[in-house]
Amino acid sequence: MYLAIAWRSFRRYATYRAATAAGVFTNTVFGVVLAYTYIALWHAHPGVGGYDMRAAVTYVWLGQAMLATTEVFGGPFVRELAERVRKGDIAVDLYRPVDMQAWYLASDAGRAAFSLLARGAVPTAFGALVFGFRWPHDPAVWFAYPVAIALAVIVSYGLRFLVVLSGFWLLDSQGVDVLAGALGIFMSGMLLPLTVFPAGLGEVARVLPWSALLQVPADVFLGRYHGVALLGALGFQALWAVVLLAVGRLTLLLATRKVVVQGG
Repeated sequence: MYLAIAWRSFRRYATYRAATAAGVFTNTVFGVVLAYTYIALWHAHPGVGGYDMRAAVTYVWLGQAMLATTEVFGGPFVRELAERVRKGDIAVDLYRPVDMQAWYLASDAGRAAFSLLARGAVPTAFGALVFGFRWPHDPAVWFAYPVAIALAVIVSYGLRFLVVLSGFWLLDSQGVDVLAGALGIFMSGMLLPLTVFPAGLGEVARVLPWSALLQVPADVFLGRYHGVALLGALGFQALWAVVLLAVGRLTLLLATRKVVVQGG
């Protein structure tokens, strides 16, 4: 059943061809701007953050592939589900004979799969052709990287689900969504790798869940983890996925004890 939900979500987002094309164009342009910014920074400070020039540019395009996949800015999932909470339509979801949290996780997995293929592949291919790419040499990376992407999507879902659930108390979670988006942009490593941050801030950022959205998958692809360290990186993502889903489950139970919606 959950596979069917994911597949239908994939097909749903595949119908928005114009929006997808616009997203691909935006990701590509933003990637070009960010890539040249990185090139200028790495020319001035070679090896900053532990990356050479090619690795840094590769990091940019990996980030563009993950941007829509993990909805770092927030996105349609939060807006649509938050609107259902605000209007009270969430009651229909609670009446379904399926687990609500798992239902929306499956739906978000379908959306993420489409975003990765449709909005991530083209900008990444463009970046690889125009700017060059640091391809993995370790065969283990090719197995670990898809796992890292899947775990990043689950962690992202856990964060966004909690944003939506705040609407049960606030009635409108838009403010929380904006705050979460700002934290996602800064703390995921989207603007700059977290290893470039000042020591104290960088260390804190790397243990927060947002680092699992982009920084960790990118470092897995770039071969910065080997052996036990690679398993540790995936374990870090898995731990945050479990914690956030568990907190989301508890929050959902508390939220649905008393449902108040605008209008009554």
